[in-house]
Amino acid sequence: MIKKLLKKASEIEPHEIKATTLSFLLVFVLMLAYYILRPVRDAMASDWTDAEVSQLWTLNFFISTGVVALYGLAVSKIKFKSLVPGVYAFFAISFVLFYFFMSTITDRVLIEKSFYIWISVFGMFHLSVFWSFMSDLFNKDQARRLFATIATGASAGALIGPMIPTIFAGISGTDNLVLVASVLLLFAIPIIVYLSKIKVEVFKNEDTTTDMGKYKIGGNPFAGFKSFVTNPYLLAIGVFILLYTMISTFVYFEQKNLLAEYDRATRTQILGSIDWIVNVLTFGIAFFATSRIVKNIGMGYTLAIMPLIVCAGILVLAFAPIIVVLLALQVGRRAGNYAITKPAREMLFTEVDKETRFKAKPVIDVVVYRGGDTVTAWIFTGLTEGLGLGFAAVGVIGAGIAAIWAGVGIYMGKLYNRKKTKE
Repeated sequence: MIKKLLKKASEIEPHEIKATTLSFLLVFVLMLAYYILRPVRDAMASDWTDAEVSQLWTLNFFISTGVVALYGLAVSKIKFKSLVPGVYAFFAISFVLFYFFMSTITDRVLIEKSFYIWISVFGMFHLSVFWSFMSDLFNKDQARRLFATIATGASAGALIGPMIPTIFAGISGTDNLVLVASVLLLFAIPIIVYLSKIKVEVFKNEDTTTDMGKYKIGGNPFAGFKSFVTNPYLLAIGVFILLYTMISTFVYFEQKNLLAEYDRATRTQILGSIDWIVNVLTFGIAFFATSRIVKNIGMGYTLAIMPLIVCAGILVLAFAPIIVVLLALQVGRRAGNYAITKPAREMLFTEVDKETRFKAKPVIDVVVYRGGDTVTAWIFTGLTEGLGLGFAAVGVIGAGIAAIWAGVGIYMGKLYNRKKTKE
C-alpha cells in the first residue's frame, strides 16, 4: 500500500524507494545541521556594525572562490569513492576545531567573524555537493521524477533545525550546538556510502563498471572555472543563477525597508511566519506536484514559472507597498523556488559529464551566487542612496530583471531539450 501511495503521489518506482528515502534523509540531515548553525552565526552579527558585516560579505565571496578552487583540486586528486564523504567529514572536523577555539580563546571576536564566514561558505557548498552527488546517483529520467521529492527533505530539515537552538541554546549554550551539527554531518557519511552501493547494485547507472575504490575524476583542478566561461550551457545556467540572486537581493532589501516601521519583535514574528509557511508549502508542492509540472509543461516553462510570478509580484509591491503584499510575494517566491525552480535547475546537471558536474557546478552554485549577492547589494545601494530612487522605481527595475530571468529560463529549457534530442 505504501509503495502504491508513493508511486501515485510522486511517480516513484518500487526499486527506487530505498534510494529516494535515503537521499531524502541525507539532505534532511545536512539541512538540519545547517539550520542549527545558522542562528548561532546570525546571533553573532548583531554585535557588529553594518560596515563590519559588509566587509565579511566581501571576504566571504573571495574565500568561497578559494574553497571552490581547492575543491576542484580535490576532485582531480582524491578517489571518487572518498570525495563526497570527505567533504562532509572535512566540514565536521572544522566545526570541532571552531568549538575548541571558542572554548579556549578569551577574545573571541576574530574567531567568531571567521565562524560567520565559514558557515556562510558551508551554507552554499554543502548543498552544491549534495546535488552533484544526486545528479551522479540518478539518471535523467529518475531525476525528473525524484528530485522534487528528495528536495522536500531539505524543507523538513529547515523546519525542524531552528527548533533545536530555540529550545536548547539557553540550556546548553550556543557553542555546544556547533558540536551537535558536527555529529550530524558524520551521520551523513554512511548514508552516502550506502547510496553509492545502490547506484552500482540496483540502478546500474552509468560508470557502474568502474572500480569506485580506484577511480579518480582527474583532469585540471581549475577546469570548472574554464568550463563555466567557455560552455554555453553552463554559462546559461550561471546567468540564470545570477538573475535569481539579483532578484533575491532586491526583494530582501525591499523587505528590509518595508519592515523598518515595525519593532524588532514584530519583525521577528513576521519573518518567522514566512519561514514556516514557506517550508510547509515547499514540502507539499515538491512532493506532489513538481515532477508532474516538469513532465507536462517542459523544462523551459517550468524554469520560467517563478520568474514570471515574481515579476508580477514585484510590480504589485512597488505600487502597493503593504505588508500583506510583501508576505504573499516572499512566500510565493521562496516556496516556488525551493519546490519548483531549484529541483528543475538541478535536473539540468544530469546532462553534463561527471567532471563538469563536480568541478563546474560549485563554481556556479557558490562563486556566481556569492558574487551576485555582493554586486547586487552595491547596485541596490547605488540606486537608493546614490541616485535617490524610490520604492516604486526600484521595484520596476526589479521586475525588469525578473522578466529577463524568465526569458533565460525558457532558453535554458531549449538547450536542455536540444541535449536530450542529441542523445
